[in-house]
Amino acid sequence: MTKLISILIILLVLLGGWQLFKYWEKVRDDQETAQKEAAARAVVPEHLPGLPEKLEPSLQAAKQQGAAALGNWLKTYGAAVQDPRKAWIELDYCVMIARENPAEAKRVFAAVKERMPPASPVWPRVHELEKSYQ
Repeated sequence: MTKLISILIILLVLLGGWQLFKYWEKVRDDQETAQKEAAARAVVPEHLPGLPEKLEPSLQAAKQQGAAALGNWLKTYGAAVQDPRKAWIELDYCVMIARENPAEAKRVFAAVKERMPPASPVWPRVHELEKSYQ
């Protein structure tokens, strides 16, 4: 009788170990899948549609010159740029002016957030910056 109970306990321990192993594999696979999806969702701003090619050099120059130059660039060429690229550029502008003019940064952020749908490729960045500009 004691041997039968010992064998039963050993079988239960082995079964529990096997279930734990299967659970660990599932968790690890879910983490790997989430990391791969996050990498796939990583947005490259230069590849977002909406910016005419002829404006790319002037945008890069404005970004290098600072927040004031980027603000002037947005005023000058903003009407020629479409979302989602325009939203990304405006979020860059928000980050640049956040210390100097927080009210303007909040205003621009609110405008971007209002017009961006959750399905937009820019939405993860909007969501990430949301705590800073609310």
